[in-house]
Amino acid sequence: MGSTPVIGAPALSARVRVHSLDIFRGLTMAVMIFVNDLAGVKGLPWWTYHMPSKQSGMTYVDVVFPAFLFIVGMSIPFAVERRLERGDSWLRLWTHILLRSFSLIVLGLILANAGKPDPRLTGLPAGAWATLALVGGILFWLVYPSRGRRGLWLALKYFGLVLLVVALAIFRRSTPNGGTAWLDFRYWEILGLIGRVYLAACILYIPFRKLRWAPAALLAALTALNVASRMGMTPLQRLFPYALWPFDSGELPSIAIAGVLAHQIFFDDRGPAASFRRKAMLAAAYAAALLAGGWAFTFLGISKNAATPAWCLYSCGASVVLFLAIYWIADVGGHRAWAAFAAPAGSNTLLTYLLPDLFYFTLGGVYSAWTPHAGWPGVIRSVLFTACMLAISWVLTRWKIRMQL
Repeated sequence: MGSTPVIGAPALSARVRVHSLDIFRGLTMAVMIFVNDLAGVKGLPWWTYHMPSKQSGMTYVDVVFPAFLFIVGMSIPFAVERRLERGDSWLRLWTHILLRSFSLIVLGLILANAGKPDPRLTGLPAGAWATLALVGGILFWLVYPSRGRRGLWLALKYFGLVLLVVALAIFRRSTPNGGTAWLDFRYWEILGLIGRVYLAACILYIPFRKLRWAPAALLAALTALNVASRMGMTPLQRLFPYALWPFDSGELPSIAIAGVLAHQIFFDDRGPAASFRRKAMLAAAYAAALLAGGWAFTFLGISKNAATPAWCLYSCGASVVLFLAIYWIADVGGHRAWAAFAAPAGSNTLLTYLLPDLFYFTLGGVYSAWTPHAGWPGVIRSVLFTACMLAISWVLTRWKIRMQL
């Protein structure tokens, strides 16, 4: 992320980098890579996997996705204010938001459909099709140098667009009834869901961004909507086309808005200067309120798959506690070397996210055949795999190869 304001700075132009948010994002990415690979390892304790969908409860694995959404919410005020400060019009701002959301959804749909193409109809094996589409997307959304070899950079960018369009055009899958269909839009994968939530949070945040009470009110309203839908009210997403209603029944957008409220506690420079002690007290009270709210709604179940109110609030409370600890260590104490291994994942997040999928699409068969799938050897495998992905991300970032939407 770019420069961000220091709370209590004498002027808005006085800026330093907020390392804690990069570190939080990078650590979340590292844990995500680890737990996704660990899902293929058998014989481990129950808490090392997602909680089964029919059971009420959650494990640390179930907090990874909402942590991403929480970070999205914390980052939105920075991004919006930065664009407005540099002179972007409202039209340009909303165009950027819509294109960014759409791009994440496209990438999410590619990943969600990666295992579904029929080789006979598509003309390519599933892994080859997914690789073609993903490489096209990466080339198109890479950040190219602004100087030198401009013709080459444009050629690579639009070659990527051609690959992406061709991959989407040739995609065909077989349906259960023996028919033929295009992409399956029923599930948008994590990237697509992040794109939806990002759009929903921007729609809610931007009109009320100057009102200090707005994030808390929006969080309460979204949580109430989620509770009402679990208690028998017709879920709002059933009343609107899924693609045109990014708010669902308030569940996932509530997590991003909780991140916006955390941003207000830690980084909002309106009003008097805030000491770390004051921020810590406010953050602790906020986390306690979120966890208490989660406990109050446990009668509706705790489920990641159903995105119940308790899961949302517990995940947000955990994210506030984790971020407070990272903020204290990295930004207040200045101790950042311990998180260097996750730094590229925090600054080059999208490309890092896609690296494991590219690996699975191209070398997944060999990896599956030659690595352990059970017990502690499997855990070591997942640790080494995560370290390898982070190392590749580090190299690519050093080479200035990064994606940005």
